Amino acid sequence: MPDLHELEAIKRLKYKYLRCLDQKLWDEIGSCFTPDASCSYSGGKYAFDGRDAIVEFLRKAMGAPSFYSSHRVHHPEIEFTSPTTATATWALEDQVIETKAQITIRGAAFYRDEYVKQGGAWLIRSTGYQRTFEEIESRTDRPSLRLTASAWEPVGKTES
Repeated sequence: MPDLHELEAIKRLKYKYLRCLDQKLWDEIGSCFTPDASCSYSGGKYAFDGRDAIVEFLRKAMGAPSFYSSHRVHHPEIEFTSPTTATATWALEDQVIETKAQITIRGAAFYRDEYVKQGGAWLIRSTGYQRTFEEIESRTDRPSLRLTASAWEPVGKTES
């Protein structure tokens, strides 16, 4: 039976990765990866090798103040392949709002990850997902739809 502390450490690493992604914490997200990590997002449409290349892609793709995301993973299936390696499958549900392009994207996918324990800490060696579905909606088709709060752009005044 796997050590529950090790399982929890891998879960916390994945949650940190997603929190950093949604909060645009690019320096911190880099600490989730091994230096030689690889990624393959959207079934390989966006694939990169090396921590720096992955972080730079994420920064460019998701760093604009007009880009908002929410990534939620659940139902982890974590398998230890050795005392210092593991694999996992995670169910993903995500939503993106891009106010400049006036679109909302919603979708689901399954992440497939590889982890390695180095220096006493679990790190992502490989990550990626394959979509089960994705839908895009024009925000201009819904005139009453508006963003009322933002961590990155002023979108209105708060009544006193």
